[in-house]
Formats: sequence, structure tokens, C-alpha cells
Amino acid sequence: MWQRAQTLYLAISTILVALMFFLPKASAVGPEGIETFKFTAYLPYTILIVIITLLNLLALTTYKIRVFQMRTATLAAIITLALQIWIGVDFMQTHSAMSFKIAAIFPIVAVIFDVLAIRGIFADQLLVESADRLRKSRRERRK
Repeated sequence: MWQRAQTLYLAISTILVALMFFLPKASAVGPEGIETFKFTAYLPYTILIVIITLLNLLALTTYKIRVFQMRTATLAAIITLALQIWIGVDFMQTHSAMSFKIAAIFPIVAVIFDVLAIRGIFADQLLVESADRLRKSRRERRK
């Protein structure tokens, strides 16, 4: 399982999204000093992060069912991209008042790793299908 590159890509993507639970999204200077904002302080972000983490974990653990793994990783990438767009919209609305942290770009990096994993899973599936075709044609010639 861990010897495949796509498994490592999915693991990195899962770790990046899971880190968003703990790292701050932004900070702002207010009258009381520096105030930090976490992703988990806003419930829709928390729900999306939980869903993305669960989808990535599901894709990571279903390596024997490649088609399901590929579809799950694709869904995780789409939802992660939506989260990144939402964070970008928040940045455009409040960029002068807040200083966004590096964790705000974790979703786009996770999408890149998800896409790389999807490509690897698809290549493996094509390889398995071609090997099955070769075996089937070899059996038919023996008859």
C-alpha cells in the first residue's frame, strides 16, 4: 500500500487538510492586541474540513477498490477546491483588516496532491485492465 506514489499523495493531502484543525487561518490587530482566527471557529469551515478529511481517509484506505478510490479522491478534490475558493473570497473581502497565514493555502496544495493521486490511480487501473485483457486473449487462444 505505502509503496505506491498515489498513496503517499493521498496521505500528504490528508495531513495538510487535518492540520487546518489546529493552525490559525488569519490574525488581525485589534484594540486588545493581536487576535487569531482559526478555521474551526466558523462552523461551515469545520464541517467542510471534517468531510474532506474523511473522504481523504476513505480514499487512502480503499486501495484495493481503485475505481471507488479514484472517485472518492475526486470528490475530495472538488470539495477542497470549493473550500479554497471560499477562503479566497474571504481574503478578498477582508484582506486589509486581516493577515492570512500559510494554512490558508493548504487546500490548494491538497488539491494538487489529490489530482496527482487520481492520475496514479487511473494509470494503475488502466494497467490492470490491459493485463486482464492480455490474460483473457491468451486463454482464448489456448482453447
